[in-house]
Amino acid sequence: MSIKKCPVCGWENTDSTEYEHCPNCLSMIHEKSEDGSECGGILEAVSVAVNDDDSWDLVLRCKFCDEFILSRVNKDDNPIKLMNIALKPLTNPPFPIDRIETMEKMMGGAGDLGGYYE
Repeated sequence: MSIKKCPVCGWENTDSTEYEHCPNCLSMIHEKSEDGSECGGILEAVSVAVNDDDSWDLVLRCKFCDEFILSRVNKDDNPIKLMNIALKPLTNPPFPIDRIETMEKMMGGAGDLGGYYE
């Protein structure tokens, strides 16, 4: 699928470049589910994946059916939005950030708990 006008943010493609996802908001419409049925939900970028060749893929999740798909990052993609998505795990970790120092002391700087919880 080539985006001409993004149904999510309204961005318009004014040249002949073909995009799988919107380079502005990084979203796209989920046309077919994994099982082949019509979906029509909005695929929203939730993360990035780095490939062996150092290229990036967007990880998109459908807001309707929760299916995940990958879409290759383009040179025209919004760099601020990409970095925001890539840095999200660092800015919102799944643990209390103020415990890092305590955990480091427990590990003795060696990267293991040294029998602390055995």
